[in-house]
Amino acid sequence: MSKFLRGTIILLAAGFVTRVLGFINRIVIARSLGETGVGLHQMAFPTLMLVITVTQLGLPVAISKCIAEADAVGDRAKIKKILVISLTVTISLSAVFTPGLILLAPYLADHLFTDPRVYYPLAAITPIIPIVAVSAVLRGYFQGKQNMKPYAVSQVIEQSVRIMLIAFFANLLLPYGIEYAAAGVMFASILGELSSLLYMFTMFKLKKQIRVRKHFFKAVKSGKDTFYELMRVAVPTVWSRLIGNLSWFLEPIVVSHCLALAGVASHLATKQYGSLTGFAMPLLMLPSFVTVSLSTALVPAISEANSRKNARLVEHRLQQALRFSLLTGGISVVILYVFAEPLMQAMYGTANGSQFIKIMAPFFIFQACQAPLQAALQAMDLAKAAMINSIIGAVVKLGTIFVLASRPEFGINGAAIGIMAGMVLVTFLHFATVLKKIQFTLYVHDWAKLLAVSVVSGAFGHWWFTGIMAQDASFLRLLVGICLTVAVYALLLVMTKLIRRSDLMYVPILNKWL
Repeated sequence: MSKFLRGTIILLAAGFVTRVLGFINRIVIARSLGETGVGLHQMAFPTLMLVITVTQLGLPVAISKCIAEADAVGDRAKIKKILVISLTVTISLSAVFTPGLILLAPYLADHLFTDPRVYYPLAAITPIIPIVAVSAVLRGYFQGKQNMKPYAVSQVIEQSVRIMLIAFFANLLLPYGIEYAAAGVMFASILGELSSLLYMFTMFKLKKQIRVRKHFFKAVKSGKDTFYELMRVAVPTVWSRLIGNLSWFLEPIVVSHCLALAGVASHLATKQYGSLTGFAMPLLMLPSFVTVSLSTALVPAISEANSRKNARLVEHRLQQALRFSLLTGGISVVILYVFAEPLMQAMYGTANGSQFIKIMAPFFIFQACQAPLQAALQAMDLAKAAMINSIIGAVVKLGTIFVLASRPEFGINGAAIGIMAGMVLVTFLHFATVLKKIQFTLYVHDWAKLLAVSVVSGAFGHWWFTGIMAQDASFLRLLVGICLTVAVYALLLVMTKLIRRSDLMYVPILNKWL
């Protein structure tokens, strides 16, 4: 089995566990804080991610790519320089942005978010910045070595620690006010990220083949060429991510002001935004662990093939990633759309936000394709093109939100439509850019078969929901309905040969039977 497939399977397994734990995390937050508390949490979080993106400077992808290329030729000295330069850059930026965000937090809460309570969770989460910065360097190192296990395990550890601490801090601080409880949830995230870093650092010390601290400053002084090589990949990458995070940062600001124009009070706007981004979006993003895992493994795999000028292998690996993404994305769309209301009720104890899932779920098939396409662009030195695509998508998203969310007849639904408009556009732009770079075969008949399979599976799920669950909408019937819908989908995939015997051979349990 190739490093790409082995790494992908490891990340898929850990990604599934992490997503389940992360979703449990979301449920605990939602039930502990309610819609208003989740709204405060979700308004503060994009600001943090924007600062982290600037601090990381796009280095995780650049480190992964450069180490994969250096490791292919056995250049250990260059690997050391990559690590030394990356640590120097990220730690220096953390020292600037961590106190900067703490000082700016009162202004952001009072003037931009229209809800002063955002200050408390924003100030509480700021110390996580240097922890995430160092973690990013170690993550890039392991990904470049195509050793996905340390990063995968660290994610499971992080989520496990968060779950254990979130309810404790939320309940401890809730008597002082919902804003303090939201801050407690943020502090639990810091401890979770710290535990993840400690694990990756331990694995690095045990498995390293180089001594980073030895002649550290000498490596910094002689690493000018390495710095420029990293920046050549990192700068376009960070701009691409920065655009995405900047639009995410502006999103709650635009939404809150647009809802005010539509006549919605600030406290109600916070609650509605919490339903959209804290309830609906996590449920919609739950299946994305597949595309994230594929994309993480795809960057070094395509970088390696691209450095060897093997265009056929580049296309083959991208075809594999897109195919798996589409197959998993299809059933995700069906389940989320058909069972939106009972899923929300089962997870959060309320059906508020299910209308957002109905609006957004059909378009999330494009989200499934976007991550592998962006990873391929970064691996083929087309990060600048990905950045431009992201800029266009962000402008369209915010523009659509501004136009629709400010109209009373759309309100918060306009924000959901705007998010989808940007997502679909970026996916098409990424795909068009890939087609310009490599020869890529479009298997239209497979896409048509996948659409037919999804429609038939959706019809079965709808029959179960309107027929069987109409008599008794219990959690057991919901679970049975989802399992049967997945079974119908899988059976149709096999019958239409969208899943072949050779694909099942890569599944660790099934390969023993086949």
